[in-house]
Amino acid sequence: MKLSDDIPELEAAGEWINSRRMINSDLIGEKPTLIYFWSVSCSSCKRALPLINQVRDEYKGKLHVLSIHRPLQEEDKQLQTVRDQALKYQITDPLFADQEDILSKRFQAKYVPAYFIFDANGKLKHFQSGGNGLQLLRRRLERVMK
Repeated sequence: MKLSDDIPELEAAGEWINSRRMINSDLIGEKPTLIYFWSVSCSSCKRALPLINQVRDEYKGKLHVLSIHRPLQEEDKQLQTVRDQALKYQITDPLFADQEDILSKRFQAKYVPAYFIFDANGKLKHFQSGGNGLQLLRRRLERVMK
């Protein structure tokens, strides 16, 4: 994805956890959106999840947060494992289990964790991947929130 690209279509075969099925119009027009990709077998993701929860709580009501689970190996496709890890790491935002890598491909998310920040109009304003750099993510969020 390139800066200013639109949020890719969210309609995909897969299971939504913690919410009803989300569509693009749910995220566009009102407030910015943070979409992050993670996996149950990713140790960097597990270290980052509490920090993402802090961001979610800090911007509650001012930011859409959407979680997408991307399986890295066959065992990661167990939906109960995804649900259990979501509960353990207090992922309360809408969570899509991207078992077939459909959204991962649309977002071009090759690595986890990966973070995408979209403005209220659904335009990509920031992308980053990897377990480090969450301070940069916060700075970019603050810029988009203004």
